[in-house]
Amino acid sequence: MRPAGLITAMVTTALVAAILFPIYWAAVSSFTPDSRLFGAPSLVPEVWVLDHYRALFGARDFWTPIRNSLVVAGLTTLLSVSLGSACAYALARMTFRGKTPILALVLAVSMFPQISIVSPLYLGLRELGLLNTYPGLVLPYMTFAMPLTIWLLVGFFRQLPAGIEEAAFMDGASRLRTIREIVLPLAAPGVATTAILTFLYSWNEFLFALSFAMGPERYTVPVAIALFRGQYQVPWGEILAAAIVASVPVAVLVLVAQRRIVSGLTSGAVKG
Repeated sequence: MRPAGLITAMVTTALVAAILFPIYWAAVSSFTPDSRLFGAPSLVPEVWVLDHYRALFGARDFWTPIRNSLVVAGLTTLLSVSLGSACAYALARMTFRGKTPILALVLAVSMFPQISIVSPLYLGLRELGLLNTYPGLVLPYMTFAMPLTIWLLVGFFRQLPAGIEEAAFMDGASRLRTIREIVLPLAAPGVATTAILTFLYSWNEFLFALSFAMGPERYTVPVAIALFRGQYQVPWGEILAAAIVASVPVAVLVLVAQRRIVSGLTSGAVKG
């Protein structure tokens, strides 16, 4: 191997190791007894236990935050992709006054810091009686998920050849039928990519969930982990076990769809 290639391989290996080591340490620590976790930590523990996972799904009832995250992230993704697809198609294909400023506004909204709108959203949700409810989490999530969805899908719709739609119009197909039977099937990879990214954002969201979920029955996974408390000390073993459990669905989703995510983002960026 040439020196340059060797150096590249060494640097790449070091970077991958630096990224994976915290995950490995969290996984190993989640199977390590508390007495050894703080007294004699080891990269390869001599004793492996499931105490932290038993406490997690027993005393902590971690199934409830998992269910809440799945419901909220799923509904946010479904609504954002459905509504965002219609908005993105209009911005990509139709001609009307103010289209460019609208697209710029969509991008600007996605750059707003979340903390700046927590207070007005809280007051609005309180007046509507939506605090500590699923709609009270889905609607705030959509304030940032929708701009992301629209911005990504505009690029995907722009790359589709307009001639196909024009041919469908000439054959007598309506706009709605053309979108349903031609545009959406062709844009399916981009829509799937956008849905995956929206789900990941919603699954990992913390600030809105912390602000608008008033009790454990509506806590999402990130909030439940952040609020873990012990009687005399922080239960790091249970926290690490919860982090591993929460990471598994996301890791599986990314590993299964990694090619689609990369190709979809690249396609939308280059041709959009």
